[in-house]
Amino acid sequence: MHQHTRAARTGTRPSSTSRAAFRHGKTVVAAVLGATLLLATAGCSTAAGAGDGGKTVLKVYGWKGGDAEPANISEINDAFEKANPDIDLQFEFVPANDKYTQRVQPELLAGNAADVIMTDSAKVQDWGSSGYLEDLSSSDWTSNVRSEVTPFIQNAGTTYALPMEVIGISLYANNDLLKKAGVDSVPTTWPEFEAALQKAKDAGITPLSLPNKGGWTGSSALNAIAASLVYKQNPDFDQQFLDGKASFSSWKTSAQQLMDLQSKGFVNFADELGVDEWTTGISDFEAGKSAFYVQGAWNQSAFEKAGLNDSFIPWPAETSGASNANLFVGTMWSVNAASKVKDAAEKYVDFWADSANASPFLEAENAVSPFSNGTSPSTPATKAFVDTVDAGDYRILPSNTWFSAAGEKVMQQEVQALWLGQQDIDQTLQNLDKKLAPTG
Repeated sequence: MHQHTRAARTGTRPSSTSRAAFRHGKTVVAAVLGATLLLATAGCSTAAGAGDGGKTVLKVYGWKGGDAEPANISEINDAFEKANPDIDLQFEFVPANDKYTQRVQPELLAGNAADVIMTDSAKVQDWGSSGYLEDLSSSDWTSNVRSEVTPFIQNAGTTYALPMEVIGISLYANNDLLKKAGVDSVPTTWPEFEAALQKAKDAGITPLSLPNKGGWTGSSALNAIAASLVYKQNPDFDQQFLDGKASFSSWKTSAQQLMDLQSKGFVNFADELGVDEWTTGISDFEAGKSAFYVQGAWNQSAFEKAGLNDSFIPWPAETSGASNANLFVGTMWSVNAASKVKDAAEKYVDFWADSANASPFLEAENAVSPFSNGTSPSTPATKAFVDTVDAGDYRILPSNTWFSAAGEKVMQQEVQALWLGQQDIDQTLQNLDKKLAPTG
């Protein structure tokens, strides 16, 4: 759903001793030969070997942890090695999305992938059902995972991954522009949001940017609204939809709120469809070109570095009272079922379950802890969002069900068609019912 580029943190793997050298060497005492062969076999393990000083070599793959957005993974890896001096951790960055899958899946099939691999909810379903991932159900941390997160780390009731983060997709506000427009605080309700947008417009400030060339922002905005207007009243909508007991017709008020933004002159959808959400959209908001903007919490670190005075808040959909925060379950750690050093691999996964160990990653991502007993980092910019989650007012995008990668694409296309005027709200919602319904 969001992309990061990473560089590798590498180590030099020691070469294995050839068994042939023993077969053609001098005859030795049987006991010595047996011991030597045992050492040779250990040296030839798929992802393990005797490192310097006889350390266990632990290989880890991730699509996070590089130069562009390091997310403090290197710092956490160093802490792990310090706490486990008998383990030589070798971390390798593998580019995200298709490149990651194209590299890792064939290695899993061949049995020579890394001992620990970064996964997400889709990979847990795919690789878990294929037998590539180790069963982690007996791990102590499983009982502390937020109940709403648990389905994302399981396949058929078996836990295959440790969740690293739950991260927000919601509304950013440029506090300096709002102050210039005479808005003293970020809105918490829909009437306050409309008033702030109008004041920004009256002051000659672009009220809201929703760059939507690829369809991501429109879908994300609709989901951020529905997090309150649908899921406050029916938190079980996702399961009910899968069971044929709920319809996207219940999203009509959410879709109407989105379309009202255009009818009231706060945004021009035709213009927004020509703006790329991952390049121009981000840089434009960072440059102070709009009062409000929809994106993921992971951008907050970059905005902060750029000196932007902003706030990341729940979309203020409700006419009164608290609105829900919109979240999705991000990256995870899984253990390769073919690993020869599973004890070391599980130590690494368990290390991330400790809130103190994982906090540098959560801080870099501006993410929320996936554990009920975890600590979520908060800054002045993210405090309102984190406080909302801590109060239990949140909804998690169902990326493991109808909002899978394919389902997300369907919603993106339907919202774009709505924005283009090719269909009305009712037709859009009917299309979602038809195209997102489970098959089989």
